[in-house]
Amino acid sequence: MTDTEYDILDELYFVAPFSTLSEKTKLPASELERNLRLLLEQDYIKCFYPDPDTELAYEITSFGALVRDCYFLATKPGLLAHNSR
Repeated sequence: MTDTEYDILDELYFVAPFSTLSEKTKLPASELERNLRLLLEQDYIKCFYPDPDTELAYEITSFGALVRDCYFLATKPGLLAHNSR
């Protein structure tokens, strides 16, 4: 796990929208999006859209169009990886 992935997971103990993650991590939107993709592919986070209660299956092709309107939450494997570091 990279330092950036660790910092993102640190903010996802509770559901957070993309805008909050961007603000708190101080990452450029494109870098945050890239790291969120990596975390989703590792099953370390879940994605929600259009509201914080509706889980959205991660699809590579449509993720880029929706990512800035999504909410995110760490999964159990993500929390374990975060706390094991």
